[in-house]
Amino acid sequence: MKPRRIMSLWFPRLAAEHSVRQGLGMPGMPFAVVGQEGQKQVLVSLSTEAEAAGLRRGQPLSDAYAMCSALQTRLMDPHADHDVLTALCRWAGKFSPWVSEEPPETLVVDITGCAHLFGGEAALLDQVKTECAGLGLTLRASIADSVGAAWALARFSGKEVAGTRSGDDIAQEARATRSRAVRRGHWERGGSKPEAMVPSSCGARIVSPGQVWAALADLPVAALRIEEDIVVKLNRLGLRRIGDLAGQPRAGLRRRFGHSLLQRLDQALGTEPEPVNPARPRHHFGVRLTFPEPIGSKEDIEAAIRRLLPTLEERLRTTGRGMRQVCLECHRSDHKASRVEVRLAHAVTALDRVCALLMMKADGIDAGCGIDMIRLVATVAEPVTSRAHATLAAAAHDGTMQSTRERQTECLLNRIGARIGLETIIRLHPAESHIPEKTFNVLHAAWSEPAKAWPQPRTLRPLELWRPEIVTMPQEGPELPATFHWRGRAFETRAALGPERIAPEWWLDEPEWRTGVRDYWRVTTRTGERLWLYFAHGAAKSPGWFCQGSFC
Repeated sequence: MKPRRIMSLWFPRLAAEHSVRQGLGMPGMPFAVVGQEGQKQVLVSLSTEAEAAGLRRGQPLSDAYAMCSALQTRLMDPHADHDVLTALCRWAGKFSPWVSEEPPETLVVDITGCAHLFGGEAALLDQVKTECAGLGLTLRASIADSVGAAWALARFSGKEVAGTRSGDDIAQEARATRSRAVRRGHWERGGSKPEAMVPSSCGARIVSPGQVWAALADLPVAALRIEEDIVVKLNRLGLRRIGDLAGQPRAGLRRRFGHSLLQRLDQALGTEPEPVNPARPRHHFGVRLTFPEPIGSKEDIEAAIRRLLPTLEERLRTTGRGMRQVCLECHRSDHKASRVEVRLAHAVTALDRVCALLMMKADGIDAGCGIDMIRLVATVAEPVTSRAHATLAAAAHDGTMQSTRERQTECLLNRIGARIGLETIIRLHPAESHIPEKTFNVLHAAWSEPAKAWPQPRTLRPLELWRPEIVTMPQEGPELPATFHWRGRAFETRAALGPERIAPEWWLDEPEWRTGVRDYWRVTTRTGERLWLYFAHGAAKSPGWFCQGSFC
């Protein structure tokens, strides 16, 4: 069985170089992509000229302008940047069918059994480098036995380990007073030295099969894809290189740094599997319409949507799928885009109502100097049965049409969800519990069916429930008095029905029920309020009277 071979492709300047290629920046001038980090704007991607000017990733935009007044920038567009990486993923499919995206700038390719088709691994890397150079993209690539090793070598190969001074660093002790953490290699005692990494003509690194540890030993511990705080703690202990971890007890490392450090180390060495999972969807449902002259009115946008919907509907029908989420992209003449998304409560194939839902969000479309291309993409599509594709008339004839009430409810959910979001619409389902506040479950209306039948309670329950609020009584005890104070008002009891005793669930420790057994009363006041009061007999907390609901 051939050893597994993984190729990691890292595009360190992907967003900036793609923007320059699209004409958003002048060639030869410093360019950067700006993102939002908290309350400040920082640089997230730099061109070669910007890095030569001393700028760095994560630097605040104000400091960057102070260092380089000629800097050109654009705001980060996550959708556009992801589309570029997806396009590169499709391009990398020519080298292997197993290509995985690691946003925002990395591709992982499993080239096991594929390199010989291109003349070997070195020739394969040379071809990848040549084609990326033709696209104007900077590339750092490597080939190793595992995903972690290829990832580490692509980013950290050839870099020196940064040295920081701290009082507890073993490397700062005198040579005669410290012990070596790693034993000498067998080749230092006369054995044969392991094969070194093979550099290709594109500046990438190729690690021979079985030589991963020798290639990773001199890399910094940050190459293990661990958290920054763990890197800082390891550096303070003098463990700066991956090779420094060789002589350390695994139990001690796990106890001090957690399981993630050892897991990443094992993944890099190939002792723990890390599969390459292609994330490219099998089906893509998208249509577009290009205009000879830019448009900008809502009427023109609506007409374009109605022209695109039949084609999109036909594609969904042929694959037996329905639309669950649709995205409208309006690409402007200045190479910018506005996007609006609509999420539907159920997968639909009759798209006549989708246009109205999209136009409800048309105010969020910025036409700018004009829209010259519109794309309509079903970003989420789900399989549906053949009956769901039938028209309403045919479904009614077959006796399979849903009730009018259910259709109206579905349309209402779609319209409300287009404005405030489907996740904010909830519905209640019955639950098996004798505790008043636990007799129902809260579910999202768009992803649940209505409750068929609610169980009838043995006694009347209030229409509105809230957390128990303290009620002040003129005297202590379980007897309901004629007057009481609640929410700063004085009430006089006109009628009362009770008590109904409810005990807490003894197998659970709930803070609200630490007052023990409750005696509930339905109380009608002189002013017309119908309240649900109870007396808590006391347990972990003191007894007293509380109000928990209202019947009106």
